[in-house]
Amino acid sequence: MPGSRPIPTASARGWAIDPQTDTGVPALSGTPFSLAGRRVLVTGASRGIGWAIAQAISDAGAHVILSSRDAAVLADRAETLRDAGGQADIAAFDAATEAGASAGFKAATEQFGPIDVLVNNAGVGMRKAMAETTMTDFDRVIDTNLRGPYVLIQCAADHMAACGTGGAIVNIGSALSILGRENAALYGASKHALAGLTKSLARELAPSGIRINMVCPGYVETEMMTAQRADTAFDQAVCARTPLGRWARPDEIGGAVVFLASSAASYITGHLLAVDGGMTVSV
Repeated sequence: MPGSRPIPTASARGWAIDPQTDTGVPALSGTPFSLAGRRVLVTGASRGIGWAIAQAISDAGAHVILSSRDAAVLADRAETLRDAGGQADIAAFDAATEAGASAGFKAATEQFGPIDVLVNNAGVGMRKAMAETTMTDFDRVIDTNLRGPYVLIQCAADHMAACGTGGAIVNIGSALSILGRENAALYGASKHALAGLTKSLARELAPSGIRINMVCPGYVETEMMTAQRADTAFDQAVCARTPLGRWARPDEIGGAVVFLASSAASYITGHLLAVDGGMTVSV
């Protein structure tokens, strides 16, 4: 069974080390994959996939604005990025509510300046049979996984269009944006809806120079999945149906987001990028 992996070091996450100064410098600098000079808002950035995305974006040279509801954790995360040589700030707000998302985005732009890239990562899981699912569950999942991202996309699109420089939006979906699975109908419905939103808005936002894409992770080694990874039968089932035979590392999701946010993906919009070890093409 895969064991816990340490948080990737600077060099492991794509930094080059100058042998003269022993100082980390972004290895992507000067390449189409560089995010230098860009300001990126990442929601759900305090832990798990969101934190890995924030690290990868910082490593690519961007000014990262980390967002979640927990200001104290965000402050620690931002300090970690600054200690590694990055530029990071925080914007604590509830991305699951219309008022929280709209006010939070506005406050971030007023405090830190124009947002070039939005990463909609905040989300919530739900594994329940339909017969056990309540309307309270429905509201919680849809508000967090669809309503909040939709409001933030509206805010970002208006803001980017007004700035006149275009921009990029990366939504974080799931393998269940593509597949169906028992006891995950509500979660899958929310992620399928976000996929549909991504495809439809690609056409609507293109005239403003705004690209919108989605990363669809498979099973990822995060703190939230500790119990599942410790379950030998579950772990073996995941590895068996994943052609690469293992779970993803969080930094592997971060790399995909950097690509879609960067100029290397300048002709890509409306795309669902599965980062799942081949699961969705083999199940």
